[in-house]
Amino acid sequence: MSQVLDTPPPTAPPADDDPSALAARHGLTVSGARPTLPDYVRQLWARRHFITAFSTAKLTAQYSQAKLGQVWQVMTPLLNAAVYYFIFGVLLGTKRNVPDYVPFLVTGVFIWTFTQSSIMAGTRAISGNLGLVRALHFPRAALPISFALQQLQQLLFSMAALVVILLCFGVPVAASWLLAVPALVLQSVFNAGVSMIMARMGAKTPDIAQLMPFVLRTWMYVSGVMWSIDKLAKGHHDWPSWVVPVLQANPAAIYIDLMRYSLIDSFHASQLPHHVWAIAVGWALVAGVGGFIYFWKAEETYGRG
Repeated sequence: MSQVLDTPPPTAPPADDDPSALAARHGLTVSGARPTLPDYVRQLWARRHFITAFSTAKLTAQYSQAKLGQVWQVMTPLLNAAVYYFIFGVLLGTKRNVPDYVPFLVTGVFIWTFTQSSIMAGTRAISGNLGLVRALHFPRAALPISFALQQLQQLLFSMAALVVILLCFGVPVAASWLLAVPALVLQSVFNAGVSMIMARMGAKTPDIAQLMPFVLRTWMYVSGVMWSIDKLAKGHHDWPSWVVPVLQANPAAIYIDLMRYSLIDSFHASQLPHHVWAIAVGWALVAGVGGFIYFWKAEETYGRG
């Protein structure tokens, strides 16, 4: 005799066994998933102490192998200014008709170096710290923001030397020096935003870090670091009408000239573009907010692949 065993037909798993339903029931989430924008902001704020400590540590370690140590924070932009003074001020004669040319030049070099260094550091923020990104869970925007904060700390350290130079060349202390504070705040927001944009691009294409020095050098030459946009425009009446407004609206030129206007009494408001503070705020908002959102949208991709 043979015994026939009736096997019940297979049935579909209950709805509760669906992976997404099970994950929701047990409070599980995708590892490394991008949080909502408000949650992302809250996570960054909760790690504000890490951001400041990390930026300070990077700044301290930057010149730890050099015998002069942190003195290079001031010496590097000063040596650049000396080279630019010899080439542009003496050989090319850009110092003609520019009052207080040395303070004019040194201010431009210091402020430009702040933007340049922030962007270069931001470009490598993710690609240069993959070990940290892959080992720890934290909002990745903390890295480009901390690098921008590091460059701000370095600029503030160097500002003491800038003040000494201004006083040595007869620039008096004035109430307008207080305008340097909002100008630096706006520039810092702009720099952090651009740093986040470049951090996302550099994370996907590390070769961008090799291209950026050439892009930044070109940007420096059109930003009036070594020459006065206002004086040059008055000497070239044959230029198309759009050239001067475009040069003056350049964000790097805006923040450089705002700092010159704040610190140098011979740099007058007539040398600034119309609505300069509105333009400075606009650039800070566009780069800061736009760069933050642009970086956040790729949060789950950093450190993978």
